[in-house]
Amino acid sequence: MNIEKEYGLEDMEKEFGPLTFGSAIEAHRMCEEMSQKQFALLLGISPSSLCDIEKGRTIPSIRRAEKIANQIQHPGKLWVKLAIQDMLRNADLDYKVSVA
Repeated sequence: MNIEKEYGLEDMEKEFGPLTFGSAIEAHRMCEEMSQKQFALLLGISPSSLCDIEKGRTIPSIRRAEKIANQIQHPGKLWVKLAIQDMLRNADLDYKVSVA
């Protein structure tokens, strides 16, 4: 019997590293085929702020994460959870926030 394993978040993180707010927002921007300047304008932030978020140098606050989600017309829950998980990771706290 051939049983195929589903490729999930844990598999992706083992292969590519942890899913972060920055990597997710960068992937979203690239899928929309927008430059950082265009996307920053859409979000109402500076291109340098967007770059800092994408590179993980800045983690948006919970309110900012929710606002970004609204601006890209996505449910806020995933984006807020990603921001919280990044905050926990930066504090060296080994807690997991379910982002699924």
